[in-house]
Amino acid sequence: MNRLNLITLGVKNMVESLHFYREGLGFELVVHGNETNPDVIFFNNGGTKISLFQIDQLRKDINEDNPPAYGHGFGGITLAYNGKSKEEVDEIFVLAEKAGAKITKKPTTVFWGGYSGYFQDPNGFYWEVAYGDNWEFDQNDMLIIGG
Repeated sequence: MNRLNLITLGVKNMVESLHFYREGLGFELVVHGNETNPDVIFFNNGGTKISLFQIDQLRKDINEDNPPAYGHGFGGITLAYNGKSKEEVDEIFVLAEKAGAKITKKPTTVFWGGYSGYFQDPNGFYWEVAYGDNWEFDQNDMLIIGG
């Protein structure tokens, strides 16, 4: 099992999240239900897919009899976008802020020598947008890690 196909984000407001990711950040919509009341939403990305699923339904999907608690704190997960330049990182932050993201750490040079910052989507999911001078990408724009 050496593959990650889908990242599902449990969201509070499906329509708001649809607009944030599609219109705000430019994600390519693949499949959705009724746009005013979608059951599940899928976005196409290079390498993986992202789906949006209403948080209470996701909790029940995990365990209908005893759904896991959902809080407002950091859940120990971040999503990442790897840029090919510092300028691209800055452009993504402008796009995210315009779309309604909360900037939690403006891009800056970080301890490992790269350039990185964080924002939160409308549901509080943290996105890191980062660039490293020595990064290489494959034909699918996926970061090459290791050799």
